[in-house]
Amino acid sequence: MQMAKKNKYKILTIVGARPQFIKAAALSRAFCKNGHFEEIIVHSGQHYDNNLSQDFFDELDIPNPSYNLEIGSKPHNVMIGEFLIKFDPIIEKENPDLIIVYGDTNTTAAGAIAAAKRYIPLAHVEAGLREFNKSIPEEVNKLITDSITDLFFTPTNEGVKNLAASGVTQNVHLTGDISLDLLFNSNNYLSIEELQKEFLIQDKFAILTCHRDANTTNKNNLINILKAVSTLDIQVVFPIHPRTKAAIEHHKLHAFLGENVLMISPLPFWTTQSLIKNSEFVITDSGGIIKEAYFHKVPGIIIDKQTEWVETIEEGWNRIAGPNLEKITDFAKNMNRPKIHTQALGDGKAGERIANIIYEYLNS
Repeated sequence: MQMAKKNKYKILTIVGARPQFIKAAALSRAFCKNGHFEEIIVHSGQHYDNNLSQDFFDELDIPNPSYNLEIGSKPHNVMIGEFLIKFDPIIEKENPDLIIVYGDTNTTAAGAIAAAKRYIPLAHVEAGLREFNKSIPEEVNKLITDSITDLFFTPTNEGVKNLAASGVTQNVHLTGDISLDLLFNSNNYLSIEELQKEFLIQDKFAILTCHRDANTTNKNNLINILKAVSTLDIQVVFPIHPRTKAAIEHHKLHAFLGENVLMISPLPFWTTQSLIKNSEFVITDSGGIIKEAYFHKVPGIIIDKQTEWVETIEEGWNRIAGPNLEKITDFAKNMNRPKIHTQALGDGKAGERIANIIYEYLNS
């Protein structure tokens, strides 16, 4: 699409979940530094708990959203439908030069559909990642979004290959992972002593996070995970996602939580990073935690059946156990830190690259 050159371009940034807030924080800073953008943030409201939403805006100094659609937690199709209904008038009012979506949530797919239907150029940050399993809701969102994206920002070479395999080679940019930008050269980390003042953590501990549909809607999977971590001879700190908490309460699974499991509320970003950095290992189904643990050179056990972050597997920092009791316990008891670590996911400059590429794209 040929566009007239402007002094400033209007960008609609769409976010809705914790990982997207982190990515948006890094790119918003890059937009400000670039100086050629007016950014308007639209929050879908997919994550509506303050611990997963407003607290992140405050802590990461993200500009407050101009719009909050308050979608909340609903069935997938209902969530996407409500987003489209509420977002379309915003597009008409703001008439943006470009819409940006992040990652692979329902918010991502809905934002992409809305942009395409209004013929607004669409940028996808974290494009090209695949798990090759369409039973995973996030995989469907990835496929929908990349099928109608105009500007692809992929964090890894694997993403470039995946896009090429689907016939996409134009406007594909290898940028590194933007969610790691905030972690480089930061003074915001807490020491182990500061963490121990705030939480009842021991000198050595592991971290568990669990929130994926496959693990929270499947009672047996969740039981296997809780049983596995409860048999470990190390403290397991468990910041519990609201969805997981509701599943445990609904199925009455508290009896499967051992005394070594310290269940706490969702944590602020820098507290989470400090805990990961000081932990022995992580047990997680979160793509964000997989990347963050790798950055901090902390090994991980993935309680999902696949991951798009294959580089962390290849270097040995993560192992896939799935929701399998025996594999989780075996991997945990034989944990080690690999000697190779190439920081394959990024160098802390992804946001700057993305902002510059968007400017050149819109200005061409």
